[in-house]
Amino acid sequence: MNFNTIDYLKNGNAKQKHVYSILTKHSILFHLEKYDPLVVGTIPLAIDVEASDIDIICCWTDKNEFETCLKKNFNACSNFKIKDNPERGSILATFMLDNFQFEIWGQNIPTQQQLGYQHMIIEYRLLVKHGESFRSKIIRLKQQGYKTEPAFAYLLGLHGDPYEELLKIKI
Repeated sequence: MNFNTIDYLKNGNAKQKHVYSILTKHSILFHLEKYDPLVVGTIPLAIDVEASDIDIICCWTDKNEFETCLKKNFNACSNFKIKDNPERGSILATFMLDNFQFEIWGQNIPTQQQLGYQHMIIEYRLLVKHGESFRSKIIRLKQQGYKTEPAFAYLLGLHGDPYEELLKIKI
């Protein structure tokens, strides 16, 4: 699966197709193009639940310029908020658009090296390896309130921090 483009979304399930149409209709990735944006999280993996948001990660070299880009392009969206997290070296913008919650996360780390992308790739491989029954169990756990990584860790019998333990899996 090539997650470096959103083409897979236009041929995916109904929600993925809808997300593709929103992303293209509003030129979301075009506005973020300079920051190597990637859609990550549960929607690309088809393990989303009703309340799942659209997660996009970005890589910036100039934090202020990235923040200005976010404000310029998304400030008019409903519930727009932006948070700077100096401890993590990140900027997070959240907003609503076409009845979807968006989270745009930016760090001065190449997108494919960010934890959100790395988790998604490992989770994708686990879903392929363990099949549809496993996918259904993940979705049920998420519907019960589990976050994604803890749901995977629970089903795999991993102990410790689920975010760290998943990164140790080699598939």
